[in-house]
Amino acid sequence: MSQQVHDPHDKYWKAELETLPRPELEALQLKELKAEVAFAYAHSPYYKRSWDAAGVSPESLKSLADLAKFPFVDKQIERTTQGVGSFLGELCCVPEDDVVFVSSSSGSSGVPTMSPFTQNDFDEFQDVESRWFWQAGMRPNDRYIHALNFSLYVGGPDVIGAQNLGALCIWGGTLPSERLIFVLQNYQPTCIWTSPSYAWMLGNTCKKKGIDPKTDLSIKRIFVAGEMGGSISSTRKAIEDLWGAELFDFYGLSDIFGACAAQCEAHDGLHIAEDHILVETVDPSTGELLKPGEQGELCYTTLRKKARPLIRFRSGDIGHVNLEPCSCGRTHARIYVDGRKDDMFIVSAVNVFPSDIENVVRGIPELTGEYEIRIFDENYTTRYEVRVEKTPDTELDRDEVAARTKRALKGRTGVNPVGVIVEDAGTLQGSTHKATRVIDERKKSL
Repeated sequence: MSQQVHDPHDKYWKAELETLPRPELEALQLKELKAEVAFAYAHSPYYKRSWDAAGVSPESLKSLADLAKFPFVDKQIERTTQGVGSFLGELCCVPEDDVVFVSSSSGSSGVPTMSPFTQNDFDEFQDVESRWFWQAGMRPNDRYIHALNFSLYVGGPDVIGAQNLGALCIWGGTLPSERLIFVLQNYQPTCIWTSPSYAWMLGNTCKKKGIDPKTDLSIKRIFVAGEMGGSISSTRKAIEDLWGAELFDFYGLSDIFGACAAQCEAHDGLHIAEDHILVETVDPSTGELLKPGEQGELCYTTLRKKARPLIRFRSGDIGHVNLEPCSCGRTHARIYVDGRKDDMFIVSAVNVFPSDIENVVRGIPELTGEYEIRIFDENYTTRYEVRVEKTPDTELDRDEVAARTKRALKGRTGVNPVGVIVEDAGTLQGSTHKATRVIDERKKSL
C-alpha cells in the first residue's frame, strides 16, 4: 500500500468514518456482516457444517441481534480445523495462492495457530494500524522504533502502518537491551512500541547506566501491548514518570490482526475498529449475550477479513464495552479488558485478576513495581500470596511495607492475601517480553 498523505494538523486518520453516528455505524456493520457471513458459508467447510447443524444460514441474519443465533468459534476449533483438508484448514475461505502473509500465535495455551491474510486483508490491517498511530499522536515527522518480535508475531508487521503514515521507522525487533539503548541514544526516536514490562525494565536499565530517559532520550510516546499494564492507571503513570512520555495501550489478537483496538488521548478504554470488527460480551460460563457495559467474555466477529473470517470468536478476555461517544469525538466503541479468563482466580467467592494486584503494587511508592503472585489451595480453599520489592531508599521496614501492601490489596480486591513477602530491590527479575508473574500451584495440590 502506498503512503497516504494527511495534514499533520488533522485530528483523525479517517474523520468521517471515526466519527460516524452510531446508527450509521451499525448500518455499515450489518451490511459488512451479511457479506462476511455469506462468504464464510460459501467458502469454509467448517462454517457450513457448523451452521447447518445449528439450523442457521446467511438468510438467518436480518439484524445485528441475529448474530447471537450463530455458534461460537474458539482457539480449540482453530486448532482442530487447522491443516484439515488443506494446509490452511477448514476455517479458511481462500486458496493458498491468495494468501500473502501468515502469522502464528505463541502456542502458550496449546498448539500454535496460524492467522492467514490475503493482500487486501493485509493492506486493510495496516491501514487500521496507521489509524491507531495517528490517534495516539504520531505524525510524519516522528522517528519510530518498533521494538516488537518479528518472528511469526502478528504485531511485527504493524511497523508498516507507521511507515504508511509517513514516520521514519526503525525495525528494531527484539534487540538485546544494550543494543536497543544504543539505538535510543544515537538515533533519538520519538516513539517506541514494546510491552509494558519491558518498557519498565528498559527505563530502569537506562537509569542504572546513568542515562535519564526523560532528558537524555527523545521518546515522547510509548505504545504497549501484550500485557494488561498499559490500561492499569498506576502502571501507566509509573512508566510515564520514568520516561517523561505519554503511554498508549494497544490491544491485538493473533487470530484477527495486530492492534485491533487502541487508546486515544482520553485514555478511557480502547477504541475498537468497528468497521472491521464487531464486538459482543457474553457470559463466560453460559455464552449468554450480555448488555453493553456488563462484564463478561469479549467475543469478536470480523467484518471484512477474507482469508479466515472469524464469526463469534471467544477471545478468553474478560471485560466490558462502552458504546457512548468518547470525549475525543470518536464514536467507535471502547473496550475495557480486565484480564484473561484463564488468569482469573476466585478467593472467598470474589473474582481476582492479576491486573488488580498490579494496580496496587505499582501505586505504592515504597515498592519498585516488580511483583510475583503465588496461587495455591489450603484447606480446600484457594489462597494467594504476593512477593514484592521495597525500594532501596524507603525508610519503612519490611513489616511496615508488607502491612501497607496487604491493606491496599484488601481494599482493591476485597480479599486479603495470605501474606506479603517483601524482598530487596533486584530480587525479582523483570522481563524483556511478556512477564510471567503468576505461579499457580493449585494443580499440584489436588
